[in-house]
Amino acid sequence: MTGLTALVDRARALADGGRRAVLGIAGAPAAGKTTLAHELVRALTATGVPVAHVPMDGFHLADAELERLGLRDRKGAPETFDAFGYAALLRRIREGADEVVYAPGFDRVIEQPIAGAIPVTRDARLIVTEGNYLLVDEPRWRAVRAQLDEVWYVELDQEERLRRLVDRHVHFGKAPDAAVAWATGTDERNAEVILATRARADLIVPAFERQPGDRPFGGVRP
Repeated sequence: MTGLTALVDRARALADGGRRAVLGIAGAPAAGKTTLAHELVRALTATGVPVAHVPMDGFHLADAELERLGLRDRKGAPETFDAFGYAALLRRIREGADEVVYAPGFDRVIEQPIAGAIPVTRDARLIVTEGNYLLVDEPRWRAVRAQLDEVWYVELDQEERLRRLVDRHVHFGKAPDAAVAWATGTDERNAEVILATRARADLIVPAFERQPGDRPFGGVRP
């Protein structure tokens, strides 16, 4: 069962016993990772579980660094993130030694990381983090996986996922033709890398699947 109620129960169980746990949510661009993360945080908070949301997107390399590395046209690919920095942040959060840990965010309007945007306070018992490459079998991404208690993989029908992805790019400023070109080019190459990691997930979460009484997480936002 992968309805929201069952997912909330499974997420809550990760933090049972008072220890801090980190749940990862992986999947291709526009599959619904962020939507699921938001729904989990909302539902868990409502039941009294202290939870924080720390997306991977804050570890995008800045455009100036991508230009220096010759990777500007590959923005969003695995090598365009500071994966070791992401792993180090998750390790620090897991340790829970600091009163507050500030994680970077990502502004989709300017498409740049924003330092110190997300506070994670010591009382948070569950950290929900989401990103494309949590299950990639490369040294820098294995360092990330080592900090995650479980990783769930969200998948969505390809046609619907591409529609959402194009809509997202248009919403944040790309011309329709450029949005289609990026979604079916760079984004699709990245999606193929992500799909190859599916078998490593602890749980597959089909979008839109829910039980009676659940609020759907699929389709809430692109």
